[in-house]
Amino acid sequence: MWKNPVKRALANGEPQIGTWLSLGNVFAARLMARSGFHWLTVDLEHSPIGWDSAGLLFGAIADAGGVCLARVPRGDHDYIKRVLDAGAHGIVVPMINTVEEAKIAIAAAKYPPAGNRSVGGSMHALNFGTSAGDYYQHANDEILVVLQTESPEGVANADAIYSLPGVDAIFVGPNDLAAQMRAPDGTEATQEEFEVMLGRILAAGQKHGVPVGIHTQSVEQAQKRIDAGWQFIAVGSELKFMVTGAQEVVANLGLQAAGDLARY
Repeated sequence: MWKNPVKRALANGEPQIGTWLSLGNVFAARLMARSGFHWLTVDLEHSPIGWDSAGLLFGAIADAGGVCLARVPRGDHDYIKRVLDAGAHGIVVPMINTVEEAKIAIAAAKYPPAGNRSVGGSMHALNFGTSAGDYYQHANDEILVVLQTESPEGVANADAIYSLPGVDAIFVGPNDLAAQMRAPDGTEATQEEFEVMLGRILAAGQKHGVPVGIHTQSVEQAQKRIDAGWQFIAVGSELKFMVTGAQEVVANLGLQAAGDLARY
């Protein structure tokens, strides 16, 4: 059975850099899978990508030799089961605020006795280059489980969450974390307060030997986080790359460019 290189590299302390897929386009996914990123995450939380399309994207990435992850809309059993049965090599689970939420997500990604994932399907085995029976036997060792810390509550519970067996990495969505840090009157946290919160997340990950990552928007931002000890690094998305490239051409030709079209 195919061995997950991202899971192993993270466990060995090596940074792994990837990007988001938000367009739901198989042609774009085929190209991105050959672009050199360590992993690609198909975003089912903040995009209109459906189940059929997700399965095609996972297959296109796997057939190109890439590592395909899925960010599910929510960390429940049904969502996690469906993306894994459709062939994702791992999951990214948003808004994990409590130990109980973390346990539910981890259990959904593991076959018994380690978890409660139900047995079925065959598409998953195709993306791991093996038979269904071999997949059922070894999937628990190869599925990458990434939990997102995106709130002060999640940070407060970081020690308890990060110490759970089965957590392969932690990932921060900076926009959501910043939004969750707003005061009751809507006042934004300062950059200094935000960095202190990130420092608490990184420290908790290092304490428990769990790789920690974050979404960045440039090479400079990514390198800064890697130098500080962050490992699971996302840079933009295929959508962001497309829009940014187009806007640079438009600006350089002196045309009137639209503004804030894509944050990720």
